[in-house]
Amino acid sequence: MAARIRLTRKGTKKKPFYRIVVADSEAPRDGKFLEIIGTYNPLTDPAEVQIDPERLRVWLDRGARPSDTVRSLIKKKGLLAGSA
Repeated sequence: MAARIRLTRKGTKKKPFYRIVVADSEAPRDGKFLEIIGTYNPLTDPAEVQIDPERLRVWLDRGARPSDTVRSLIKKKGLLAGSA
């Protein structure tokens, strides 16, 4: 099982809100996931990103790969620091 760190969409029509989750790479976007490690709200100004750095580090050490979007959010928060 290859784990990915990615976004799942929540909220209502035209008002998206995302959870940052660890999921199997073959699971559907809004399907089963292993753990919620953060949230992302693009509607606030500036966009609100909350990520648990300890859980992020645990999953990166286990080999979970972040999606491109999540990788950019992690870099903006300054949590990536030379890994993945």
